[in-house]
Amino acid sequence: MARIRRIVHTHRVALLKTATYYVLHITVAAAVAYAVTGNLWAALTLSLLEPTVQAVAYFFHERAWARVVARAQPRQTPRLAPSVAAGSSALG
Repeated sequence: MARIRRIVHTHRVALLKTATYYVLHITVAAAVAYAVTGNLWAALTLSLLEPTVQAVAYFFHERAWARVVARAQPRQTPRLAPSVAAGSSALG
């Protein structure tokens, strides 16, 4: 249970984004499924199943991209001013 709390605390923003995306996705999926099937129960079933899988995938997708960004940042070297890079000195 402590591990789950730590994960929730550490990834709070990603989880909140996932939750809001989930609600949005269910709403859109239910409307589309109802328009296609005309059956409310089928629409609700489809709209809950597919977005649930997508929400889990989205959370891990966000974590993977956060790692990509974190790894890329230390590799960037600061750019030197042209005068410093060319070896000239402002003093002489």
